[in-house]
Amino acid sequence: MNRQTPQWVDILEYPFKNCYFNHNGHQFHYIDEGKGENLLFVHGTPSWSFDFRHLIKSLSNKYRCIAIDHLGFGLSDKPKNGNYSINEHTNNLKALIHHLQLSEFTLIVHDFGGPIAFNYALENPHHIKRLIAFNTWMWSAENDDNYKKMKRILKNPILPFLYRQFNFSASYLLPKSFGKKPLNKKLMNQYTSPFASKHEREGTIGFVQSLINDQDWFESLWQKRAILNAIPKLFIWGLKDNFISSAYLDKFIEAWPNSDSLKLETCGHFPQEEEPELSLYAIREFLESTSD
Repeated sequence: MNRQTPQWVDILEYPFKNCYFNHNGHQFHYIDEGKGENLLFVHGTPSWSFDFRHLIKSLSNKYRCIAIDHLGFGLSDKPKNGNYSINEHTNNLKALIHHLQLSEFTLIVHDFGGPIAFNYALENPHHIKRLIAFNTWMWSAENDDNYKKMKRILKNPILPFLYRQFNFSASYLLPKSFGKKPLNKKLMNQYTSPFASKHEREGTIGFVQSLINDQDWFESLWQKRAILNAIPKLFIWGLKDNFISSAYLDKFIEAWPNSDSLKLETCGHFPQEEEPELSLYAIREFLESTSD
């Protein structure tokens, strides 16, 4: 039975019909708005489908816009002992694609949504019409100086305590990731409320563990990147990102020099939230220029 929409959800900001499907004993939330070509949005951490709302409100007048909430995020189930591995998130995404019988679509990804969706795309390139990526990656960061510094923090045993007890990821790290347009209190509430209790924060810890343990797996994605060579790509990048720098964009462009890109000078980690109009313009131009 589908759950009631929580009272904290701002239905003016997020005016979408809530859809659900069941997979592996868990209920997953997604939105499915508009008609036309399929656009599938895949979020990262510590966010949910809410951070794509501006894009979906606008693009759904011409396209079918679908956005999942990962297990442990948004309005999906948040089991204490859930499987929060990257491969399992990909399997959950695959289950949604099967549930909706999607045969061709454009992937629009951000942050951890990148490796989750790239993993699917590498296994199913025939389903992918285009790739649009905001501040993400698909390789090992072991040789990155910023990662080397961050890894010491990630491995600190106090970090899971901070995540569980103080909602550290959404309450502290998320606002630190923005550029010159910080979130106001009302919008921040939409990002912190999905993790209202310590029992609802295991999904965010799962991504921390992935950063520690999955670097070789990320690199394995990159070594297979040629599978995606023929797929048109657009990269939209906030250059003031404190976590995923412009060097990551440079690496993507070096690998796929025919890709389109938009660099946002004053924007941080969330271009779709910080600069939705500029992001939308670039996306519309890209979708139209690569249409059949």
